[in-house]
Amino acid sequence: MNKSYFYLEMRTHELLVPYTNQMRRVRVLLPKGYEEDEDSSYPVVYFHDGQNVLYSKESFSGHSWKVIPAIKRNPDIPKMIIVAIDNDGLERMHEYAAWKYNEMGIPGIQFGGKGTLYAEFVMEVVKPFIDKEYRTKSDKAHTGMIGSSLGGNITQFMGLTYQDKIGCLGVFSSANWLHQEAFNRYIARQDINPEQRVYIYVGTEEADDTDKTLMAGNIKQAYIDSSLSYYRQLIVAGVSLDNLLLEITSGAQHNEEAWASHLPDCLRFLSEKW
Repeated sequence: MNKSYFYLEMRTHELLVPYTNQMRRVRVLLPKGYEEDEDSSYPVVYFHDGQNVLYSKESFSGHSWKVIPAIKRNPDIPKMIIVAIDNDGLERMHEYAAWKYNEMGIPGIQFGGKGTLYAEFVMEVVKPFIDKEYRTKSDKAHTGMIGSSLGGNITQFMGLTYQDKIGCLGVFSSANWLHQEAFNRYIARQDINPEQRVYIYVGTEEADDTDKTLMAGNIKQAYIDSSLSYYRQLIVAGVSLDNLLLEITSGAQHNEEAWASHLPDCLRFLSEKW
């Protein structure tokens, strides 16, 4: 039976978040042939902001990460399992930050600080469930994580905190400048695995409407500086240049359309050693 190369299956799960006692939607995109090829196991890439990953109609910006077209149009990228974890809507800014954003000195602005709890949910609830339910390659070399903006912040944090379990990171347009000093202190204390592969992307026209309420300075430069700082910190920590890729894109804005256009580059880079 001649099945289309582009056949992919998606499954939906609802998992309990311990610290909210609410269910969270987690969707799993399986590679072509998953059911038929029972002897194969696959790398797993986890995405934050699951609502924005798969379908434009439910994406915050009206444009998704186009994960399915990225897989369809780039058959050279190895087969993998994609896991899209929904954000918690209004709680997103709290969940995707391990530290409170109070170092900016703006009166009345204090959020963040639930990132450690969210990270535990992903690594102690979601990942074990996925590894039990599906045929995964569960080791760190075959476990990736991708996030953008605040999702980039939590990806950076989890890449340090769980580096024994996560070997590949895709950090897009990270808003790490919101808690830069706290992150700097944290990364300086870590012994970083030199084999971790990290893809860092930033555009030169970053900044959305929310950012403009949080910072009075040059936000576009803040995004660039923070990404460059992270790149340098990883080099200083001993990560090989072969395991790092930094893309700075002229004119690119802070949205899913820009991130989608670079997703194939990211997946190609993270999967090089699979």
